[in-house]
Amino acid sequence: MSEIIDNRAHRLRTLKALVLDLHRGARPADVKDRMKALVRECDAAEIAAMEQQLLDEEGIQVKEIMGMCDLHSEVVREILVERAHAPVAAGHPVDTFRRENAALEAAAGRMEAALGVLADGADAQAGADPAALLECRRCFNELMDVDKHYLRKEHLLFSCLERHGLSGPSKVMWGKDDEVRRLLKQLGEGLAREDLTVAAARALRSTVADAALGALREMISKEENILLPLALQTLTEAEWAEIWAQSPQFGWCLVDPGEDYRPADVKKPVVPEAVVAQAEREGAALNLAAAAAAPGPGGEALVFPTGALSLTQLSAIFSTLPVDLTFVDHEDRVRFFSEGPDRVFARPKAVIGRKVQHCHPPSSVDVVERILDDFRADRQNVAEFWIDFHGRFVHIRYFAVRSPAGEYLGTLEVTQDATQIRALEGERRLLQY
Repeated sequence: MSEIIDNRAHRLRTLKALVLDLHRGARPADVKDRMKALVRECDAAEIAAMEQQLLDEEGIQVKEIMGMCDLHSEVVREILVERAHAPVAAGHPVDTFRRENAALEAAAGRMEAALGVLADGADAQAGADPAALLECRRCFNELMDVDKHYLRKEHLLFSCLERHGLSGPSKVMWGKDDEVRRLLKQLGEGLAREDLTVAAARALRSTVADAALGALREMISKEENILLPLALQTLTEAEWAEIWAQSPQFGWCLVDPGEDYRPADVKKPVVPEAVVAQAEREGAALNLAAAAAAPGPGGEALVFPTGALSLTQLSAIFSTLPVDLTFVDHEDRVRFFSEGPDRVFARPKAVIGRKVQHCHPPSSVDVVERILDDFRADRQNVAEFWIDFHGRFVHIRYFAVRSPAGEYLGTLEVTQDATQIRALEGERRLLQY
């Protein structure tokens, strides 16, 4: 083994072969020892490339990767080496992610200490101490802030990585994020019980809490050792500026970002050239018609069979409609979304040009695929859902968009907060603001 060929291609082949052995049932300890002997060091980009090859070339399903993800992390952690990067300024997206991870780690420690007090007591059947229970609930509220951290990662960071051919992190990590969310929700449900006994608190700590905090910490490790170094190696300054500009709509997790990082030029989202070219081709005929039309307020008019609107008017109408619109083209790429003041679901501009399958957690991708396949094959034209979302009744509809000749052009998502409409009773025939 002394003549180790320490180059990237060799490391990738070795990593993939050993992780495949792990998937086939090899003991993690054996795989780790073999890996340390064969591969001296590996960086985050190589780990990501290995997982991408498992998905693209070996046919391993995302759920299988998710199931083995923690073992992957365990066996590669000791051979990971972070390449030198220029330090990031306070307020750079990576700096904010890292500071949030440190705050989450501290909050997890406080939760463990509070649970220890809650579960302490000689009489197992006695009610849990009210003060300790209140502290656990306070710590739980802190931990639930992780959703803001995950949303920025899933909708902004993953979007930019996918432009560089790295869809593996979004497919695998998003699923692991949802596991953390699910486990934390279970912990919150346990802490919400008013009849919580010392015995129940002990069981909650040893099962749900240990699993939730362990999953949270494992994700922190994956981000710090793989995802963030990978992103620093891969993304351009323009993409970091884009992430920075769109982050405030999701909010911050436990900390405020620093103020030293201020990108000089916040550029528009990078849209794949093929998408731009197609848009230009499809828009050519419309622009010819618009040029011949009388300009309205806000510039030249876009001519429709039932009238004409300027771009300013059209944009204002989309922003005024009491529904959220998102259009996905025939290649399953997000091409447009409306920007009303009270969107139900956040839509960062980074999703433009992104495959819609990558905009959803792995658990719902199969539903998305079925809708698109049914629309594309002309088996269905509408798919309808309604959900309880943070106490709001949300109605979601998907419509197949077709040309006059019946050609499938894409899918329109229409989302509406119907809480107030659902509560209406009787009639209102008089003007009342």
